[in-house]
Amino acid sequence: MSVPTVAVVDIGSNSIKVLVATRDPAGQVVALRNKALDVRISAGISRADPRLSDDGMARGLAAIKALLAEAALFSPRQVALVATSAVRDAANGPAFRETVRRETGHEIRILTGDAEAAGIGRGLTCDPALAALQNFFVFDLGGGSLECIAFRQRQPAQALSLQLGCVRLTEKFVPDPGAPFSAASRAAIAAHTRAALRPFDFTLPRALAVGTGGTVSAVRALFGARAGQPMEATPPVVTVAQLRDLLDLLAPMNLDQRRQIPGMPFARADVLPAALATFVALAELGGFSEFRHSVFNLRYGLAAGLLDGEI
Repeated sequence: MSVPTVAVVDIGSNSIKVLVATRDPAGQVVALRNKALDVRISAGISRADPRLSDDGMARGLAAIKALLAEAALFSPRQVALVATSAVRDAANGPAFRETVRRETGHEIRILTGDAEAAGIGRGLTCDPALAALQNFFVFDLGGGSLECIAFRQRQPAQALSLQLGCVRLTEKFVPDPGAPFSAASRAAIAAHTRAALRPFDFTLPRALAVGTGGTVSAVRALFGARAGQPMEATPPVVTVAQLRDLLDLLAPMNLDQRRQIPGMPFARADVLPAALATFVALAELGGFSEFRHSVFNLRYGLAAGLLDGEI
């Protein structure tokens, strides 16, 4: 009997991604296709009444169609479209969902913060490199939100979804993303992050901090470019000292200068300083000296659920 294949399209604030996955003979979730398109549908997400722009929705729809076409090449048994903070928080999110349904025939499932955190947590348990971990924290920083999960004996013990995404905080605390990243913006983001994280319990014993999402991937891509390596060939551990050093390097630069750095993701150059400031503040509050990067994220968790017939 053939092993089923499934596809997950994740409509995020900064990028829209597809994972086509199956299980190998050992039962491990493996990717057949993994692709992201940076379209940032979330411009304006920090406003009191956030709305998706017409241009943002058009870019989002085009990206969804392109990724569905790529997934169709693998004849998946099931395809799931999910959306997180940008569509979840937008006043016109339902209209965007209806447009996508009409144009593609697929319904978008809106994930609550709790459901998003649970999916990320399940994705991390699919990572063979983390199989020996018992107690660990997971932090997934996206454009709209930061998902924080604590695992005790490999079971989720605490989950928190916070509006600390890098697009949201850039809009809120960086007056001109094209200018150098000021000390005032850095301090404001750090203070806001610490205040938002007060309800989270960091006292899990002997726990490793795991980072997922585009920020840590971008950092590794930059380090890889310096060494002439692809991101996947770089060490998966990123130290907080490295994050501070990178932020110190980027802060005096304007946007055009940041985009000239080898390995810099073009679409993330404006929000990366805010993302780094958030991660550094998080590390200082939690007492972490490093983050272990994993690519086994929300999409892997949802794919596992589809393959197991749970979604």
